[in-house]
Amino acid sequence: MATQQPPPEPVPAPAPVEYVPTTQKAPYNFRAVAVVGFIVGIVDIFIAARFLGKLLGASAQSAFVNFIYQVSSPMVAPFTGIFGNSGSKTNYFETASLVAIVVYAVIGWGIVVLIRIATAPRGTKPASS
Repeated sequence: MATQQPPPEPVPAPAPVEYVPTTQKAPYNFRAVAVVGFIVGIVDIFIAARFLGKLLGASAQSAFVNFIYQVSSPMVAPFTGIFGNSGSKTNYFETASLVAIVVYAVIGWGIVVLIRIATAPRGTKPASS
């Protein structure tokens, strides 16, 4: 004789989950980081344009090329003489421009890290990049 088992009791349905939109605050000052990134990007673009102009022998008689050289000259000046330049008088490989691009990018990265550390809420770890 087979014994009958009692029917299983119904399982209650889970309570409905209510969606509550939340605004999550960035763990650091996003706007300051964006401004630093923008400024470093503009500086690096001017220096890269200078490097390419010198490398390809762009004429300094052109108003645009002269403007690029005038704007980027003070930014590259601290790095002239570190390495020698190679090439002819019209086309040359300006190493000071490459060094300047790298140095300004590293300085910008350092400033961004400092902003993230300084503006992160207490007890949180700043987001890594």
